[in-house]
Amino acid sequence: MTTGAGRLRIGVRVPPCDRADRLVTVVRRAEELGFDDVWMPDSQLLWREVFSVLTAVALGTERIGLGTAVTNLTTRHPSVVASAARTVAELAPGRLTLGVGVGNSSVAPIGLKAATRVELAERLAQLRALLDGREWDYGQVRSRLRDPVTVPLHLAASGPRNLRLAGEIADGVILLSGMSLETLTSAIARVREGVEAAGRPMDRFPLTVSAFCHVTDDIEADARMLKPVCAAMAANGGGPFLALAGITLDVPDRFEGVYPDLLHAEDWDLAVEVASRWVSDEDALRFAQAFCLFGTAKEIAERLKVAYEAGATSVFLQHVGSYRPPHELIEVVGEEVLPEVASWSR
Repeated sequence: MTTGAGRLRIGVRVPPCDRADRLVTVVRRAEELGFDDVWMPDSQLLWREVFSVLTAVALGTERIGLGTAVTNLTTRHPSVVASAARTVAELAPGRLTLGVGVGNSSVAPIGLKAATRVELAERLAQLRALLDGREWDYGQVRSRLRDPVTVPLHLAASGPRNLRLAGEIADGVILLSGMSLETLTSAIARVREGVEAAGRPMDRFPLTVSAFCHVTDDIEADARMLKPVCAAMAANGGGPFLALAGITLDVPDRFEGVYPDLLHAEDWDLAVEVASRWVSDEDALRFAQAFCLFGTAKEIAERLKVAYEAGATSVFLQHVGSYRPPHELIEVVGEEVLPEVASWSR
């Protein structure tokens, strides 16, 4: 049974990898082609400042949803995020969603640790209170955000405990389990446990799935580009997910020689070469078929329908690479995939 009412929302990830004015043009094109949302990641050393870019995008677009995927509450104090979110939300009423996570690509490059589950829950509660206009106790003082604007808070999660936490305390979840039906079903079940424990209706809880996407007639050849993604997933606790697709990898905790890390490599060809030490061509193909949206436009639309029927209310598509806008993905998906989705998602 589909979770939530209405059609499946399709978004695209646009890293803030260029000047803000140029990225406004990219997002405007996605809006023209019918994408519902644009999601931007947040990492202070990798990309431009995400809320500054979102401010420009808010002013340069009319209807497309805006989201962070994701910001964090470690390098950014919750009060700072609340102020930044309010600033964007005022310019794009009803269009902003704050995706929040543990902050891997923000904290690791500066030697900090990702937030624990307890820290994440406490900081999210503080952020929600400030955006709702309530006071927060900072020890010797109690403070509130002036001119607050309520913004939906979505928690990015992959592990079972954080998935349940998202259902308990967030307004929605960003699933990092990929498009595998088995892992997607399992992840949604954990979220449902949290939603029901909080006494809320599951059919009103947004579930967004993040997926790498590439329209191709030759998945066998193009799957090779996914080797760094597959290896990074294995290194970050995704081994049990991969095993469901018959992929068993014994990878190190760190991958030397790739900056800043395997998933955000500046030299992607080098990252593919390094990852090939642990990920075979056959593994990459299985990964593309099970966890990603690689295939023809019709095949991708069919996979999206499966995710929708499993409970996803939204999917945002990622291109491979972090330092160039997804021009090709936006054009091809907008012209070939979105019309297919529109035929069954209303």
